[in-house]
This record gives sequence, C-alpha cells and structure tokens, in this order.
Amino acid sequence: MGRKVLLVCGILASLLYVASDIVAAMRWETYSYTAQAVSELRALGAPTRPLLVPLLLIYTLLEIAFGLGVWGAAGRKRALRITGVLLIGLGIVDLVAPFFPMHSRGAEGTLTDTMHIILTSLTVLLILLIIGFGATAYGKWFRLYSFVTLLILIVSGAWVFLDAPRIAASLPTPWLGVRERINIYGYMLWMAVLAIALLRVPSDRLRLEGR
Repeated sequence: MGRKVLLVCGILASLLYVASDIVAAMRWETYSYTAQAVSELRALGAPTRPLLVPLLLIYTLLEIAFGLGVWGAAGRKRALRITGVLLIGLGIVDLVAPFFPMHSRGAEGTLTDTMHIILTSLTVLLILLIIGFGATAYGKWFRLYSFVTLLILIVSGAWVFLDAPRIAASLPTPWLGVRERINIYGYMLWMAVLAIALLRVPSDRLRLEGR
C-alpha cells in the first residue's frame, strides 16, 4: 500500500504542475501563454510568483515521493532503480531552483539568471535520462512511447534554445510558450503514464524481472 501511495504521487505531481501553470497564466492578464516562457511566471517581479512558489514546492515533494516509489517498485530492474534515483535527484534540483529565479524581461541579468540557466540545463538533462532509463519499465509499448516522447522533447527543446538570445534581449518570442509547454506537458504526461503502468504491475512480477 505504501508503494502504491508513493506511485500515485507521480500522477498528482503531473496534474498539479499543469494546473498551476494554467491558473497562473490566467491570473496574469498581460502574460502571453503562447509567446512567453514558463519560467517568466515565477520570475522576480512577476505577480504570479507568490502563487507559484508554494505550489511548486508541493509539486517537488510529490516528485521526490514518486522517485522513492519508483525505486521501491523496481525490484531487480536496475534501469528502473536508476530512474527512481534520477527522479529524486531532479526533485532536489527543483528544491534549489526557486532560490535562483530569472529576472523579468527588460531587467538587468545577475547571478540568479546565470544559475537559473545552469539549473534549467541540468533539469533538461535529468529529464532525458529519466525517460531513457524509464523506458524499460513496462513492455514494448511503453518503450516505444518513451522513445517518441524523447524525440519530441529533443526537437522542441532545440527549437526553444534558439530563442534564448531573444529572451535576454527582451525581444518578441512568438510561440515560445507553446514550444516550452510541449516539452513540459510531454514530460508530465510521461511521468503520469509511468506511474499508472507501475501501479498495474504486481509487486511479485517486478521482483522476478531483471534488466
């Protein structure tokens, strides 16, 4: 039962992140859901930062709990144990991230902006590794789904990267918000599907299977 509760945290974390992003974007009247970065909702000076920071702390705790659940459910699957450890590591990065927010567009960049970029890059790397190792969790269909998700995240992530200089220069970034949310929502969906898949696998089967 404890393992199932921890795995359910993966579904709750995904739902909470997506819901908080949508609600925050709706509360900031001048924010463009399609043309502005997700990080701008919690940037220094953003009116939605006080709302998002505590919500994302809850998300992070759910994310770490899910990582513990994946590690506990891994049995003899080494790749799945690594996935759990990486999820916990990503949660730790997400705990640190609020201390290094970006500045709103037009403001002069400081050390926090540099650290924000570093932490974001580390987050992207961890997500790609999590999906790569987690692909072995539940049969061929999940492996194929994971690889398709990886491809989408890599392509859209590279597209987002091209707009980084325009953000720094406070220039328009059409469709940046859409491209970022393809990445983020794609990963959130994958995490929820992983949780559902593991919840459907009997514990005895996980212990017997090895990778």
